[in-house]
Amino acid sequence: MTDHPSLQPYVDAWTQSMEAISELVTPLVEGEWNGRTDCPGWSVRDVVSHIIGVECELLGDPRPIHALPRDIRHVVDETSRHMEVQVDVRRHHTGPEMTSEFEYTLIRRGRQLRNEKRGPEAEVNSVVPFGPRKLPLERQLMLRAFDVWVHEQDLRRALDKPGNLDSPGAHVARDVMLAGLPKVVAKDAGAPLNSAVVFDVSGPVEFMRTVRVDEEGRGSVDGSVSLGPAATLAMDWETYFRLAAGRVRPDAVADRVKTDGDAELAAEILRHFSVTP
Repeated sequence: MTDHPSLQPYVDAWTQSMEAISELVTPLVEGEWNGRTDCPGWSVRDVVSHIIGVECELLGDPRPIHALPRDIRHVVDETSRHMEVQVDVRRHHTGPEMTSEFEYTLIRRGRQLRNEKRGPEAEVNSVVPFGPRKLPLERQLMLRAFDVWVHEQDLRRALDKPGNLDSPGAHVARDVMLAGLPKVVAKDAGAPLNSAVVFDVSGPVEFMRTVRVDEEGRGSVDGSVSLGPAATLAMDWETYFRLAAGRVRPDAVADRVKTDGDAELAAEILRHFSVTP
């Protein structure tokens, strides 16, 4: 247990997803490590390498000194370049090497989190997916639980082993993704002033939220029902988080999304739905 109860739910969610990933990858044969995932350019091995690399950086390990090849198409900016170093340096590691390093990293990081003495507001270093910067410890742990759960789902889809759609990490992911909705609706999609957009999500994680745009164009999200919204978007939870995590294009899941009201606004919202870089 950490010293601060408000941090424990994120530690628990992170731990559950990390242990689930370990169970997924430990029995893999060598060829399965090369399976493609929804992350552009990344295999199963690459996703696991990314997780290991982030946790090692949070442990304070030095970053690898490694020159990236110039022909990696999905490296398009400094954030993706930062992520790719930890991935590319492990691209020739065998399955047993990967699982051994993952388990060792899980043990080390778990021990660090159990012994955490800092408070929720303590400023700490953070890394990808949102780039290197200082964040409050509580926010850092929330984003780690979110990121690891999303990558657990990447691996499950790649390996055709669905599960944990309603795990603690799923609920953390829901909260992180919902926090990005006001910007998607009000700024990116340009919803009209004094309008409302309803999101109706079904499945293992079920919720209904309304994004309201005020007279100054600022968005906010709440759980109250809106009468006469400008648009309503209904979909299942898996479709919602895949869109919000940038794992799938709207046209690829059009049959799983139902929209009512302003069709042009709904299309713009879906076009800008991803809240992760």
